[in-house]
Amino acid sequence: MSRLRSLDIPTAPRHGAGQTLPLKVGTRGSPLALWQTRHFLSIVSRFCPVLRNAKAFDEHVISTEGDRVQDRRLADIGGKGLFAKEIHEALLDGQVDFAVHSLKDLETELPPGIVLACLLQREDPRDAIILGPVCGAPDRRDPLACIPHGALIGTASVRRQSQILAMRPDLRCEIIRGNIQTRLGRVRNGDFAASFLALAGLKRMGLEREAGVVLEADAVVPAAGQGIVGVTVRARDVELHELLSAIEDREARIVATAERALLGALDGSCRTPIGAYARLRADGTVHLTGLLARPDGSYLLRDSIEGPAMEAERLGRTLGDRLRREAPADILA
Repeated sequence: MSRLRSLDIPTAPRHGAGQTLPLKVGTRGSPLALWQTRHFLSIVSRFCPVLRNAKAFDEHVISTEGDRVQDRRLADIGGKGLFAKEIHEALLDGQVDFAVHSLKDLETELPPGIVLACLLQREDPRDAIILGPVCGAPDRRDPLACIPHGALIGTASVRRQSQILAMRPDLRCEIIRGNIQTRLGRVRNGDFAASFLALAGLKRMGLEREAGVVLEADAVVPAAGQGIVGVTVRARDVELHELLSAIEDREARIVATAERALLGALDGSCRTPIGAYARLRADGTVHLTGLLARPDGSYLLRDSIEGPAMEAERLGRTLGDRLRREAPADILA
């Protein structure tokens, strides 16, 4: 961390220099996005003395198309990147100096001129089911048995939909969008018997108690990057990149590299259910599980691979290519 403490960020404009204080940070405006941004800033501030004053950062809340359109699936309004496009534009235009994202919302290939500078330690990557009043008490041996036959489940994720329907084909799924509080409210009000949320988001918002059922990653494979916060910067801003990368979590980078490489190899759209979950073992090896499915749950393909952490990207590409070869032609059409 000594490198981080020694970085020189001027507090006033300086001709020909890089960033000046306050540093402008781009973020979405949801409660979770703001929590993630402020959590990240608190970490940076602890390790860089010049950034500890109250005026070191200036938050810029940016509305994205994914936030504005709430009545359709992401795939129907443009797919991956809808929670980042306007933020990328603000970064490239110089309106912000860096931006904080949920990694699972970022495209596997970022726009030219933007790099992923830093990843924070991963929070619990598992999915959780929010149970409404019509559901019974959950049973750890059969976590879905508490949901009534034929019940309506709210989800905008085809990945979650495919896996839940494979286990319970009697259930029905309809779209639900909005922030955590909105989704919790709709389940409480009886619009849906149950819904999905990422356990990481619930924990960060202090709402872990709302998770009626936590689904193990071996049973429901998470989204690539789920539970990881990522920070983007302009590629040319080398000093800021170095500052941010100095606080990166090594394990998060390794597992994210494997998961995003798998996703990139499949090159699936938001209409294609894809899951990827990597774990770094104590012996330095990476174990990666991948999922490819049909949205209706009629076909699920799971496969795994393991190898040295330094080969995380190769492992992800290899497993992605293997899933592509083994899946029916219509899956990725």
